[in-house]
Amino acid sequence: MTSILLLGGGGHCRACIDVIEALGEMEIRGIVQPHRDGQAGLLGYPILGCDDDLSILLQGVDNALVTVGQIKQPDTRIQLFERLNALAANLPIVVSPSAYCSRRAELGEGTILMHGSVVNVKARVGANCIINTLALVEHDADIGAHCHISTGARVNGGVKIGAGSFVGSGAVLREGISLGSRVVIGAGQVVLQDVPDGTVVRARRD
Repeated sequence: MTSILLLGGGGHCRACIDVIEALGEMEIRGIVQPHRDGQAGLLGYPILGCDDDLSILLQGVDNALVTVGQIKQPDTRIQLFERLNALAANLPIVVSPSAYCSRRAELGEGTILMHGSVVNVKARVGANCIINTLALVEHDADIGAHCHISTGARVNGGVKIGAGSFVGSGAVLREGISLGSRVVIGAGQVVLQDVPDGTVVRARRD
């Protein structure tokens, strides 16, 4: 069984642990997380050190995965991903046993498909992405690196999403539209037209 180191010890990390345990293919060595008073571990796995210890912690470990969540900005996930690449770490693709990924789809390194997610035929998902619980990425969709498609979101056929974007829980993207880079789509939004770079789409607050 190969080993894996997890970077980030919050709620998303707990969900990733559940996926990795369900797979039964990798032994979780521990978590890399800035020190917090009173935090000795997470779900039974030890906190091994902080980001500055990575070069040492990676010795003798087969894989590493960024397990920091992403809601608005992707910067922390990008920085950790780039740091792991600079240290020549192996960033595996992790697919929950209850997820479906077409053999004709493409996933980038360090991407995780959470429980019940679907990536359909000829879809492409870039590196370091989160396809969260029950999310759908339909045929021929193209999702850039460092994106988070959140719980229950629907990315319909042929949609293109730029790097570093976030699609919130339950959002629906109409087939064939394009989202720019670093776009934020709020929970439950129905998006029917193209969205330019850096735009935030969310419900109005009257």
